[in-house]
Amino acid sequence: MNQQELEARQRQHGVERAILVGIDDLHGRSRRSMRELIELARTAGAQVIDLVTQARDRPDIRTFIGAGKVEELEEEVLATGAELVIFNGELTPVQNRNLVDALDCKVLDRTELILDIFAQHARTREGKLQVELAQAQYALPRLAGRGKMMDRIGGTGGGGIGVRGPGETKIDVERRRLRRNIQRLEAEIEEVRKRRGVERTSRRRSGIPVAAIVGYTNAGKSTLLNALAGSQEVAVRDRLFETLDPTTRRVELDEGRHALVTDTVGFIQDLPHQVVAAFRATLEEATEADMLLHVVDASFPAAYEQYAAAARVLEDLGAADMDTIVALNKIDMVDSERKLRILESRIPNTIRISALEGDGLDQLRARMSDLLFAHLIAVTLHVPYDRMELMELLNERGHVSSTKYEPEYVVTRAEVDEATLARVRDLVVNA
Repeated sequence: MNQQELEARQRQHGVERAILVGIDDLHGRSRRSMRELIELARTAGAQVIDLVTQARDRPDIRTFIGAGKVEELEEEVLATGAELVIFNGELTPVQNRNLVDALDCKVLDRTELILDIFAQHARTREGKLQVELAQAQYALPRLAGRGKMMDRIGGTGGGGIGVRGPGETKIDVERRRLRRNIQRLEAEIEEVRKRRGVERTSRRRSGIPVAAIVGYTNAGKSTLLNALAGSQEVAVRDRLFETLDPTTRRVELDEGRHALVTDTVGFIQDLPHQVVAAFRATLEEATEADMLLHVVDASFPAAYEQYAAAARVLEDLGAADMDTIVALNKIDMVDSERKLRILESRIPNTIRISALEGDGLDQLRARMSDLLFAHLIAVTLHVPYDRMELMELLNERGHVSSTKYEPEYVVTRAEVDEATLARVRDLVVNA
């Protein structure tokens, strides 16, 4: 199949041809961000046909890239037949409206692209609510430009990347509808937040510690959760933002200890604040955990930059000071010992693993166990047979390492927290 036949088939199946546009700040960070934008566009289902960059210190307040560059971009759109132009930044309502007028095609920014990917990947009701809220909040101040864009692509429902969901009628009607919808979604998500709080309280009462897996999108978080849990229940695909809805599994650590481990939504460079705000109910799974397991793709050329981007999001969430183990993942794909040593010198508390191959997982379980159970106190107890209900308490709230049945009591060696110790202190024979 030649290139023309391939492009014809893609158009037949609704694949939108996209030009990506960014600002080159000449410091390298923008180039990495543009490479990431390519992956985001492909994940959303677009065919990237060209990249356009403009060297400037900051975006133009009216058109993002300046009037002269917009004229060049307009010619490029006409020459290539592009249906979509995606800007590597957040467009203001004024920029969006001016660009739609000038280019006469669909215009999206980085935030809208990420929200579109989230709309495709949300599976649960909770995930869909959070995506819908973020989209509505982002669309509200941009209705004028969006209305023109919808008129040009001729749709009132559906419409491809960036406009999945209902279309728009008159702007005033749509504005009222969006505001009512935002109020409803915020109320429903608050209920989700309360329910999650109840679930977290229940987990804390069980005495089982919780670890949250965090990190850059596509770093291997879901693969690691599957490996630790000994199952393949969590979907794993080589796509950005594949996991939106948190998944929790019971994981056996060392010496018979267990923990609950939760996979969370992946982070990304310049993760839009609308996404962080909308997914706060989900991201609280990380902030309310007993420890974080920060997964870094050690094989990625800019691994440290990805680590730093995720760390900034954690800082915004108030989780920067939490106990954290940084798992340098995919070491089977790293051909440079020097690179690993550099990462270890720049990132605290690291451990080398390969979630796919299983390398380093036993050591990781031991490190997690040491961190999660460091607060427990080792004791030996004589539990009378008429108080055997306390054995259940010891198993639920701590870790029982051995039992020996004597005529009048059970000799029990266990590790317990302070609260549990207070309830069984009269049975302790040595601590």
